[in-house]
Amino acid sequence: MAIVGTLTRADLSDALQREVGLSRADSAKLVEEILGHMCDALARGENVKISGFGTFVLRDKGQRIGRNPKTGVEVPIAPRRVLTFRASQMMRDRIVDAG
Repeated sequence: MAIVGTLTRADLSDALQREVGLSRADSAKLVEEILGHMCDALARGENVKISGFGTFVLRDKGQRIGRNPKTGVEVPIAPRRVLTFRASQMMRDRIVDAG
């Protein structure tokens, strides 16, 4: 299976312009506003769920001991918050059907 490319903000904006009929400027502004709302919610510690697509989930990982693979020296890994994505069942089914 070949990698086709990456979906960009410009691609989303172009799709809005074609399918909804918004101007180029309005469609770009709408994409930026949606992504901005998502980023703001995640920054506040909220999860973001898009029905039929998936959920962006924040997880807190505690401190743990890691090992430098080159030297074998143990080093502490600081606690941190990570962002994960869980695809919805509908999205998983579409991916399987497409592949």
